[in-house]
Amino acid sequence: MAETLKPLVFYDFPSKKPGVNAWNPNTWKTSFYPQSRWNRPHPTTRKPDGSPMYTLPVIVDPNTGTSVSDSLLIADYLDKTYPDKPILIPAGTRALHEAFLDALTPNFYPTMRFSMLKICEILNPRSEAYIREARKNDVLKMLNAASIEDVYPKGDEAEVEWKKFEEGMKNVAKWMDSNERFVMGDMISFADFVLGGFLQANKKMWGEQSKEWKDIASWDGGRWGRLLEDLQNMRETIEYCIVICGL
Repeated sequence: MAETLKPLVFYDFPSKKPGVNAWNPNTWKTSFYPQSRWNRPHPTTRKPDGSPMYTLPVIVDPNTGTSVSDSLLIADYLDKTYPDKPILIPAGTRALHEAFLDALTPNFYPTMRFSMLKICEILNPRSEAYIREARKNDVLKMLNAASIEDVYPKGDEAEVEWKKFEEGMKNVAKWMDSNERFVMGDMISFADFVLGGFLQANKKMWGEQSKEWKDIASWDGGRWGRLLEDLQNMRETIEYCIVICGL
């Protein structure tokens, strides 16, 4: 009789907004079934000075006693530990996945000015206070802004930034075959969960009925709305602890 696996423990970000379990696209990339969820940070690595580094997503596998942080490393770990399950980084594609992630990130930059304030609206008070303080030394300083509210684009500027976002997603769409569902054609892979995590985070931040989310879902012939729907449908049918965008 096969041994029954214990649920993996998945750490994500807490939220003060009902129905929004996480705001971060990185944790949306990583969701597990079956699972136990904990909404507190967990140190699995260290900074250059030796102090503990708290980062999410994180899993703890009670079957092996292993803790893993970073969504790509989590995918690696699951592929190697449970090879009889669907593989998310197929053999020979690790370098391609790394290159995809590097090329993808700049296309998401235009959302930063919108998302900082939306994130603060979702986080619980303690996390919001931390984000506001932490951003003073990086993003606010870089943008020469006094507050997160000042970063949020308004009026004509908002239209310009939103158009940059649309153009960024159009760039990504050009990399993909218009007739195929996923990055690797009909084969689902970790690259799809990176895209799906980003899309799901935007859907949660803006709201499913918002004009912003409806815009995103309709871009590039509706590709992004369909991709998220396909990933959600697969999440409901694959009974395995796989790295996938959250529902």
